[in-house]
Amino acid sequence: MTADAPATGSDGRTRRQWLTLGVAAVLLAVLCLVAARWQWHRYTEREAQIDLVEANYSAEPVPVGELLPGPGARLEPGDVWRPAVLEGRYVPDATVLLRNRPVQSTPGFHVLVPFEADLPGGGEVVVVVDRGFVPLGEDASAPSSVPAPPDGEVRAVVTLRADEPASDRSAPDGQVQAISTEQVLAAGRAGGDWAAGRTVDAYGQLRAEDPAPAVSPGALPPPDTDPGSHLSYAFQWLVFAAGAVGGYVLLWRRETRPVTVTAGALLEESDLQPRRRERARRASDEDYEDALLDAGAQARDTSSA
Repeated sequence: MTADAPATGSDGRTRRQWLTLGVAAVLLAVLCLVAARWQWHRYTEREAQIDLVEANYSAEPVPVGELLPGPGARLEPGDVWRPAVLEGRYVPDATVLLRNRPVQSTPGFHVLVPFEADLPGGGEVVVVVDRGFVPLGEDASAPSSVPAPPDGEVRAVVTLRADEPASDRSAPDGQVQAISTEQVLAAGRAGGDWAAGRTVDAYGQLRAEDPAPAVSPGALPPPDTDPGSHLSYAFQWLVFAAGAVGGYVLLWRRETRPVTVTAGALLEESDLQPRRRERARRASDEDYEDALLDAGAQARDTSSA
C-alpha cells in the first residue's frame, strides 16, 4: 500500500504578503522602541529633578548674596530650590498678581511683591517674592483681598527659583501670566524703572517673614517629588515592541509548518476505500433493480389496457 506525499498547512500567503507583514512588524517595533526611549529620558530627567529638590530644599538658608552676588546675577541650575535669607524692604506699591496658577486644584492668584535686599558688601538687589496664594473673588477676575506685606525692615526666608520665560499672553492691569522679573516689575503701578540696574534673574518663594504680618496669603506647598509613570510606560513600550516581532514569528511558524500525517491515519483511510466502493456498488444495483420493476409494471399496465 502506498501513500501520497504529506500535505502542508499553509493559508496560501505569498512571499510578498509575508514580506509586507514582516516590514510592518519591524516598523511597529521601531516606533515602540522610540517611545520607550523617550519615556526613559523623561524618567531620568525627572529623577535628576527630584534629586536636586531633595538635596537643596532642606538645606540651611544662606544670605542671598552667596547665591546672587549682585545685580544681573543669574541663579545657577545647581542652586535652584535652595533657601536664602533676604534682609531689606518690600515695595508694596509694586505688588502684582500671577494668574492661572491653582494650588492643590484651587483656582486663584499668587501675590508677587518686589523686595529690596541688602548685600553684605554694600548695595542691594531687587528680588521678586512670591508671598503665597489667594483664592478667586466673586467675579473671578481678581481676589476679594490681597494681604499686605510687613512694613519697614523685614527678614524673609525664601526658596530661590530661576526666572520663568516671559509670557506672550495678555493680562489685566496689575497681573501677569509668568514670574519673569522684567514683566512683573513692568506690571506694577510705577512700572519697572525704579528697579533698573538692580534686578537679578531669579525669584523667591516665601517660607517665613520676620516680623510676621497679621494676615498672610496661603502658604505655597513644597515641591512635588512624585516620579510619575515614565518608567512603567518605558517598560510597556518595550513589551509592545517584543510583541510585534514575536507575534509575526509565531504567525509565520504556525502557518508554514507541515502537517504530519501518521501511518495509522493513512491505513484507516485505505481501509475505508473498499467499503465506500462496496456501498456505491450496492446503491447502483438497487437502482437497477428498481428500474426493472418500474419497467415491468408499466408493460403490464399497457397490455391490460
